[in-house]
Amino acid sequence: MGMFDFLKKKDTTPENSPVKLYAPANGKLIPIEEVADPVFSQKMMGDGFAVIPTDGKITSPAAGKVLSVFPTQHAVGLLLENGVEILLHMGLDTVELSGGPFETVVKEGDQVTPETVISTVDLAALEAAGKDNAMVVVFTNMDKVSDFNLSASGDVSTAAEIGSVTANA
Repeated sequence: MGMFDFLKKKDTTPENSPVKLYAPANGKLIPIEEVADPVFSQKMMGDGFAVIPTDGKITSPAAGKVLSVFPTQHAVGLLLENGVEILLHMGLDTVELSGGPFETVVKEGDQVTPETVISTVDLAALEAAGKDNAMVVVFTNMDKVSDFNLSASGDVSTAAEIGSVTANA
């Protein structure tokens, strides 16, 4: 060990340590390939996962900072501590609903944890509008992602750890 080794970056820096992922809703965890929208299922926006919710309480899928809240409240962008960016997209083709079923309570710049409620979604209103209610989590800067894994499957609950994402060093 050299005298100045303490100045060197260690391998445990936030940039390349795994960040835990959590279920954004109570419901059934599905691989992104099973989402009923090719933009997501074919990973055009990035890899990820989805939860088919059993209730409308939507929480943050990871600890981080809110980058953006879409004006229609159906999607929220998050920045994780390792630099990975997440899009939490609530329902499919829900931009057309102009925010109606969504009561999104976070705002740009907010720090969030897996316990933070992002939005309350009126699932009955989504169903009435003929919209799929999948809560999709997508990594939008895949060039920054070195590893992503899900350690859970089937029924999950909010704030339950379901996997991790690791960024490039």
